[in-house]
Amino acid sequence: MKKAGIVLLIGRPNVGKSTLLNTLVGQKVSITSPKPQTTRFPIRAVLEDERGQLIFIDTPGIFKKAEDVLSREVNRKTLATLDEEFDVVVYMVDPTRARSFEEGRVLGIVRKINKPVILVFNKIDLETKHMAEYVFIQDEVAATYKISALKDKHIKPFIEDVFSRVDREYPLVDMTDSVTPALNMNSRLFLQEIIREKVYLFTREEVPYKVGVAVEEIKERDNGSLYIKAVVYTVDKRYRGMLVGRQGKMVKEIGMAARKELERSTNKKVFLDLRVEANHHLQEMLG
Repeated sequence: MKKAGIVLLIGRPNVGKSTLLNTLVGQKVSITSPKPQTTRFPIRAVLEDERGQLIFIDTPGIFKKAEDVLSREVNRKTLATLDEEFDVVVYMVDPTRARSFEEGRVLGIVRKINKPVILVFNKIDLETKHMAEYVFIQDEVAATYKISALKDKHIKPFIEDVFSRVDREYPLVDMTDSVTPALNMNSRLFLQEIIREKVYLFTREEVPYKVGVAVEEIKERDNGSLYIKAVVYTVDKRYRGMLVGRQGKMVKEIGMAARKELERSTNKKVFLDLRVEANHHLQEMLG
């Protein structure tokens, strides 16, 4: 008999929460980037197999400081997620990095949650030289697993444990009502996040985190292809110039990479109409 449950993913930035989601579900559902703060809202992804459904809530990271409007809003949305109804907490830790104030804050929040907590040590394919700094947490949780989300190592027993701790009536989500069957999220948000990931990957350190994407139009054409009109916003004209690039080369490369990703995710031919604009009210828009 199939069953279902809701799983909260929590951890400091860059521990691999989004990578784990993508590995579990089998396709891109939450953007991954080497930069922190790439997830600005809880993304719900659904893992479905013969056992039932697991709905994953991927929270933004909880940061040491919130010095601007955007970071404060990210923190607020993360904490608000903890008020939602869920069944199991997956607390992810990166033992390749030393403990910090951020980790202490996350652990403090986890300790206040009255639900089963599964501790997951991620990135075991790397040198986990700081593992000893975290082992004390094992005494406070229901179970502990060591995995590599990127390499898909030791994930099966971990997920089997998660399924054993949920008991909601199946199904919780209608899998036929989304742009891609693995998603339970607004299709515009999905498209925007894919485009924003490509902006980060192509610009790296040149453009700050304060970049937003708005999808203005989604249209399915008679031939079955998708027409997507989108704009990349940044806070300053000089950053707009970097994003556009000489003779428009940068925005073309971003658009090409995003289009290919969207075609793989939607199984449709995609025409992406992408432009870049500067807007000094970007922080308020993203809030």
